Amino acid sequence: MAAAGRGPSAVLVVLILVLGAAPARAGLTGGARLASVYDLILDARFDKVDAALKQACPPAPAEACLALDVVARWWRILLDPDSRAFDAEFERRATASIAASEAWTRREPRRAEAWFYLAGSYAPLVQWRVTRGQRIAAARDGNRIRDALERALALDPTLKDAYFGIGLYHYYADVAPAAAKFLRWLLLLPGGDRVKGLREMLEARDGGEILTGEADYQLHLLYLWYEREPGRALELLGDLDRRYPANPLFLERIAEVEDTYLHDLPASEAAWRTLLERARLGHVNFAELAEVSARLGLAHELDARAETDRAIDELKAVVALRPAAPYGALARAELQLGAAYDRLGERGLAVAAYQAAIAAAPADNPRDIRDEARAGLRQAPDPRAAAVYRQSLDGWRALERGAIETSVADLSRAAAAAPGDPVTRYRYARALVAAGDRVRAERELDALVAARPVAPAFVLASAYVELAQIVEHAGDRARAIEFYRIASAIAGGDPDARREAARSLKRLTATHARGGVNFDFSSTLCLTSRSLNHNLHLV
Repeated sequence: MAAAGRGPSAVLVVLILVLGAAPARAGLTGGARLASVYDLILDARFDKVDAALKQACPPAPAEACLALDVVARWWRILLDPDSRAFDAEFERRATASIAASEAWTRREPRRAEAWFYLAGSYAPLVQWRVTRGQRIAAARDGNRIRDALERALALDPTLKDAYFGIGLYHYYADVAPAAAKFLRWLLLLPGGDRVKGLREMLEARDGGEILTGEADYQLHLLYLWYEREPGRALELLGDLDRRYPANPLFLERIAEVEDTYLHDLPASEAAWRTLLERARLGHVNFAELAEVSARLGLAHELDARAETDRAIDELKAVVALRPAAPYGALARAELQLGAAYDRLGERGLAVAAYQAAIAAAPADNPRDIRDEARAGLRQAPDPRAAAVYRQSLDGWRALERGAIETSVADLSRAAAAAPGDPVTRYRYARALVAAGDRVRAERELDALVAARPVAPAFVLASAYVELAQIVEHAGDRARAIEFYRIASAIAGGDPDARREAARSLKRLTATHARGGVNFDFSSTLCLTSRSLNHNLHLV
């Protein structure tokens, strides 16, 4: 999976003065045509960028098109950042773009556009340097961006997009960790102002027409890393995906944010499935790369939800493709396969997968694939725990096939062997319901929802729905409403369970209204201590 789980580097938090030098419709020559080029870039339609740039320049300055060419190449790298295949050409083009813009500023030092595009030429190079660990060079280039934008604004204060770049500098320079602040001091870089910086960025974003997409992408990082507002980050990514659905990056980021920051495994799985469907239908650019990324991400979510056999199916599909991209994907698939086989107690298959991961890993060993595979070879899992996990999964599959007696038998033994496993306990309760034993099922579910630590959300919401259905069947409508309410409010709960809870609440509320009972359930329903404690936990 891509970079959602990776934290910002020390220099990134100071110097990611990202494309604040994008062209604006007002005040920049040929801005409307350049805006169309930028849309192509954000939609990952890189094959059309060259032709569009030829149409844009002239009338737009040639230096503007050189800068956007570099921007396009940087966004191509972002689709597969571990790969170095495009680095040499990217660096060559960035150097040429900077030289052209610097020459322009010497010819016309009083022209704001010249300084604006000089900053724009440096911006993708700074991001690339940060990604490649070139911290000192990134810091120096970042200061050049700040200086160029300040000159542009001194000459023309109406350049809104330049304020976005300045705002990024002010923000990151303030929130930088101690190590980055020391580097800033060492290089004599000015300090920052978090509040002012964010205000400048938001004002520039709202006032511009071209930078919005780039701004949304950069702002989502701020909301994740520093503002602690993953919901707002997700909104920005969702808007980007709606506007640029052919770019697989935005949906990948959505899936990663749902998992890493919101811990909503079903939502992350749904995003990966959507990306996979788009790739298979050809509705996304770089479909082969997107399919592999989607299958790797989907396998991760399935395994996290104790659906390891289905995760293995996705990983086998990746191995069968023998993908060249994303970089190191084949080795990652083999590594994940090794862990999945170990979880199911298939040690021989696990060892073979770990060995295949070591053999397939690129020479630069991205994401420490070889190290993790060797660790898997050294440390065999507990065979008893693996056997219990496999029995739980076999019992669940038997229930899906309608083999209820087999399911109850397998899950009964697994639950007895692993009483603290909430997934197995839930599965066992479901099998008991299917067998008509609601009394024991209720006992299992009661214990599950009362357990501490709290069960994972994707299990807990489903458990509350099952419990609500049991007590409703027994005639206890008040408790059923209580449990449905809890289930519907559990973030990260299984979406089918939450939808069923919402439908049942509507049905029961309507039934009460028709029966002449007229009161507000949300304000008068007395929660039991169990539901109150759970709600406090959610807060």
